Amino acid sequence: MANRRYELTDEQWERIKNMIQHSRMGRPPKDDRLMLNAMFWLARSGAGWEDLPERYGPWKTVYSRFCKWRDDGTLLRIFKALNEDADMENLSLDSTIVKAHPHSAGAKKGL
Repeated sequence: MANRRYELTDEQWERIKNMIQHSRMGRPPKDDRLMLNAMFWLARSGAGWEDLPERYGPWKTVYSRFCKWRDDGTLLRIFKALNEDADMENLSLDSTIVKAHPHSAGAKKGL
């Protein structure tokens, strides 16, 4: 599978694919990697569910899988596994607060 921007690499997928459990009843599940990549696309793009590109399948399917994995803890386990070797070398936190002068907010001058 060719990786697109923000999608799982083959190495990442190999590490987490066994964390996803399936029910033995009902329809066979859609491709788990595709579903997870769809969730990553949504998180990174900030788009709504309805704006999910067609290559990921119906947005309702992805949303349903998201809710299931959220509720059963699968997404948390995946996050922790992928976060174990996070590269903190380029981590940058910024707590700068810039206060505007009262006049910039329309305050009356001379008060």
